Amino acid sequence: MSKRVLIIGAGGVGRVVTHKCAQIPEVFGAICLASRTKAKCDVIAGELSREIETAQVDADQVPELVALMRQFKPDLLINVALPYQDLTIMDACLETGVPYVDTANYEPRDVAKFEYHWQWAYRDRFREKGITALLGSGFDPGVTNVFCAYASKHLFDRIDTIDILDCNAGDHGHPFATNFNPEINIREVTANGRYWREGEWCETQPLEKTWDFDYPGVGVKRSYLMYHEEIESLCQNIPNVKRIRFWMTFGEQYLTHLKVLENVGLTRIDPVEFQGQSIVPLQFLKAILPDPGSLGARTKGQTCIGCLIDGEKDGKHRRVFIHNNCNHEACFKEVNAQAVSYTTGVPAMIGAKMILEDRWVRPGVFNIEEFDPDPFMADLNQYGLPWQVKELGNEPLPA
Repeated sequence: MSKRVLIIGAGGVGRVVTHKCAQIPEVFGAICLASRTKAKCDVIAGELSREIETAQVDADQVPELVALMRQFKPDLLINVALPYQDLTIMDACLETGVPYVDTANYEPRDVAKFEYHWQWAYRDRFREKGITALLGSGFDPGVTNVFCAYASKHLFDRIDTIDILDCNAGDHGHPFATNFNPEINIREVTANGRYWREGEWCETQPLEKTWDFDYPGVGVKRSYLMYHEEIESLCQNIPNVKRIRFWMTFGEQYLTHLKVLENVGLTRIDPVEFQGQSIVPLQFLKAILPDPGSLGARTKGQTCIGCLIDGEKDGKHRRVFIHNNCNHEACFKEVNAQAVSYTTGVPAMIGAKMILEDRWVRPGVFNIEEFDPDPFMADLNQYGLPWQVKELGNEPLPA
């Protein structure tokens, strides 16, 4: 029986989620796409081969969200708005009894810090309400978490280390642009690195540690150690893992521009006075940078994202790289978006599908690796993100 889904957010990821949900009417029977700017929703709706509803809503305002949800009566809500809005949207879901799915954890506006504890604090309330909240159903976090759960279930008897590696080898032709929300992207990249080792958090300077990794289908790219939220849940949910790290590639041109912007203060998130007005430099920078949603038509190349997992199977050492390659031009041809949006939006749709099909239903707040990975992995292959398992040798990993 098809269900009703409310999608909050009409950026690049929201476009992909809406397109992919619309492709499966037997699951997503009625769709409403809502955003602060209804015109953005209407543009996306006009790209589809079936009719959907659109609406205006301020996701910072719980009463507005509740009113829309009571009007549309969704069976599930997909949150692809800003991470700042996770908690207000979760509050609205609690008030209306609607299951919840998101792709990134909560981040306060005034502190460049993203952690799960704010959302984990909702566990009892969602459990008592009898509804499911699925956190981090994007790619990283999301698919990478499911890769680890799948490896734990099928490929390893014991997992010792996990290295999550994210390479975007696409070229959009701009001197400097970000592939998702510039404000969120730059806050993430300029933060100190952190990783999990032997039960403790280890901290590094921003982009201090590097690794020249040979990405399948892409080649050797320099990767930089960063903090990423999936580490926080994986270290609790993958038994006895000794170390988890996250790495991402950046081109020299991107890093040079970022350093200059940082040096002149344009990455600051504290307000400054300018001509009698209070402005946040990073928000001003976001306003003048290319809109990530505009990059799809001009981006060429592909992504490669996966998990290098080291451990033991049947008494023998094993090391594998579970990964996906995604082509920017193919994504744009299908859904008018580049691969970074596609690799986040498709898993959001699949996570919602898991709940609506009663495959992943459990009252409370859960990270994606806490559910059976098998049906999700099967849907990745079916809906545009096929994965591979590559056996690797025993060469030393970076310390």
